[in-house]
Amino acid sequence: MNSTAFMKGMTHGWDSQRGAYRQPYALDSLRKLKETGSEWIALSFYTYQANTHATEIPFDYGHTMTDRDIEFAVNQSKALGLKVCLKPVVNSRDGIWRAHIGFPDEEAAQPYWDAWFESYGNFLCHYAEIAEELGCEMFCIGCEMAKTESRKAEWHALIERVRSIYGGPLVYNANHGSEEGVAWFDQVDVIGTSAYYPVARKPGDGEDAMLANWQPVRAKLRRLHEKFGKPIVFMKIGCRSALGCASMPWDYLRTELPASEEEQANFYGSVLRAFWDEPWFGGFFWWDWSVRLYPLEQASADTGFDIYGKKAERVLREWYAKTR
Repeated sequence: MNSTAFMKGMTHGWDSQRGAYRQPYALDSLRKLKETGSEWIALSFYTYQANTHATEIPFDYGHTMTDRDIEFAVNQSKALGLKVCLKPVVNSRDGIWRAHIGFPDEEAAQPYWDAWFESYGNFLCHYAEIAEELGCEMFCIGCEMAKTESRKAEWHALIERVRSIYGGPLVYNANHGSEEGVAWFDQVDVIGTSAYYPVARKPGDGEDAMLANWQPVRAKLRRLHEKFGKPIVFMKIGCRSALGCASMPWDYLRTELPASEEEQANFYGSVLRAFWDEPWFGGFFWWDWSVRLYPLEQASADTGFDIYGKKAERVLREWYAKTR
């Protein structure tokens, strides 16, 4: 796979219990995902470490997909003609965001860093082996792990270890606003970011207003591309269909906000217009497409990230039907 090929993608598989990928509703969801014009999925799943300062990453039987689940989902995706980026993620069971996983940057903390990177490396390499065996077209080595990103030597060693197992392109998923702090982006093939930039200034902002606010973000990311010479991909990008969410597109907690298909559609349209024609831009993995979709007649009342049956799906279908 040419790592510079444009990726018309969607995130799939998140927050599903073991066994869910093999249910009939999951296959139905994958078929509907394909109908959007998507050509890729980021198959994303997670396990827990006990807290942000733990040094061991165990297999969590309740939340980690089994290898059989992953094999089934990858094979079904490929049967539909979808390319797969395998994306294993570590979360913290104490509910603190994974960006805070880590230890102080001081000499006394080095043994803890060493132990954590050894455990994280074992976790990653298990799935890198699966990605290699199943022919996954890309592998994601981390997601929003901000506190670890200054550990350049450890990341270099980890990437070398993964490359000894998996022969395809590697991507790392930084968080929006902190992309420039990753000094080792030269070691991966694709620069990824969670592009939850707050491009609306008020609830109900239109697409043109949002587009204007993408301009400085685009300029910043272009400079990042020029520094490292790697394509930049939005490994996470999206907005809930709720009024006000384009000013906080990462939000998943404000469940009291009223439904707004327009706000979500305007966010999608603004991003696509801002980045589609940039030659250095590598594509999108929208957040997200659920393994178990709501009934179509409930789409207008849903205020989540899913776009199934909503105006944003129509926007995406129009863009993904184009040649890039």
